[in-house]
Amino acid sequence: MPASRRTRGLSSVITAATLAAAGTGLYRLRRATRGLPAAMGAPPRRIVSQVAGAPQHEDGVFHNVLPSAQLVPGSTPSLIKGMLTRRDKGKPSGPVPLTDAVTASEAGDLAVTWLGHASALIELDGHWILADPVWGDRVSPSTTIGPHRLHAVPMALEDLPELSAVIISHDHYDHLDLPTVNALLFSQSAPFFVPRGIGAHLRKWGVPEDRIVELDWNDEAKAGRIKLTCTEARHFSGRGLKRNVTLWSSWALTGPEHSVYFGGDTGYTPAFAEIGARLGPFDLTILPIGAYGDQWPDIHMNPEEAWRSHGDLGGRVMLPIHWATFDLALHGWSEPIERLLAVADHDAVIAPQPGERVVPADRTPVTRWWAGL
Repeated sequence: MPASRRTRGLSSVITAATLAAAGTGLYRLRRATRGLPAAMGAPPRRIVSQVAGAPQHEDGVFHNVLPSAQLVPGSTPSLIKGMLTRRDKGKPSGPVPLTDAVTASEAGDLAVTWLGHASALIELDGHWILADPVWGDRVSPSTTIGPHRLHAVPMALEDLPELSAVIISHDHYDHLDLPTVNALLFSQSAPFFVPRGIGAHLRKWGVPEDRIVELDWNDEAKAGRIKLTCTEARHFSGRGLKRNVTLWSSWALTGPEHSVYFGGDTGYTPAFAEIGARLGPFDLTILPIGAYGDQWPDIHMNPEEAWRSHGDLGGRVMLPIHWATFDLALHGWSEPIERLLAVADHDAVIAPQPGERVVPADRTPVTRWWAGL
C-alpha cells in the first residue's frame, strides 16, 4: 500500500477515534449537567427581592453575628495538599451497618430516628417532625458528579408516617434536596418550615404557598401543639456561585412536655448559651460533629465544640449528626464520633446506627458499631 494511502487511513482512524471520544465526553457532560438549573433553585436576583429588610440582611446578602470566614486566609495550599494526599480515609472500609427504620403507629413523647447525615425523624409529644431530609444519592446539583452517599437511607420515603412539619436548616445540597422535596410534596401534607429566602427555592420547585413557613431568627410558628422557633446558627448558604442570599438557622422545638434543639450545620457560637437560657433546657440536642477542618473553623464546629454547645444549650441527651454518610472534609470517617466520645459523658450521648429508633430517656448504651470500618 502506498505511504500516502496508509497516512490517509491512519488519519481517518485518529479522526474517528477523536470524534468518538468527543461524543462520549459530550454525553457525559450532558448527563452531569442534566437538571442543574432546577436543582440549583431560585436565581439570586429573585431571592434578594423577597428578603430585603430582613434583620440579618445587608448589601444583598445575609450575615453572621460574628465575623465568620468560609475559608481561613492562606489556608488554600493546606486544603489542596489534604485533598491530594487523603486517599479514602474519609470513607468506611466496609458496608455501614443499618437498622431498618420502623415507625410506631403513633408518635411517642420523645424519640428520634437518625436517618444518616443531618436527616432525623423526631417524635415530640405525639408529633412527627422531619429534619433536613436528604434521600438523594449525591449532595450536588448533578446526579453524576459530587459527593455520593456512603450508605443507603434506612427508610423509604413512602414509609414515613404522617408528618406535622418538615424543618430545613439551610439550602446547601446536603440539607436541602430537590428530589426529596418533590417526593414529600406529593406524599405528605405537612408544611416546610425554613429560614428566610429558602421559600423562593420551594416555590420554584412547585411547593404551594400554604405549605411554606419562612422565618427569621427568633421568629416562631406552630405545628399542632409544637412551637417551632427559628434560632441563630453560624454558617453560610448558597446553591451556586453566589453565597449567602438565603438565611441559615438552627431550630428549637418546644412541645407541651418536651423540647428538642436541632443544630443543622453550624460553627460554635456564644448564641448557644443565649438560646439555652431563653428556650431551654432541652431534653434532646441534635448537633453536627463532622465536616470540620482547620481551614474553616468558623462555620463547622468540631466534636469538642459540639459537646460544649450541648452544655451551653442546657441539653440532657445529645444525638451527634453530620457524619458517616457523606465524605465532605479531610478528617477520617469515624474520627468525629471517636473525638466526641473522648470528651463527652457517655450517659448523655446516644450514637445509634442509621435507622435505629432511640428513646433518649432510656439512655441507650453506646455500642461503637462503627469500630473496624
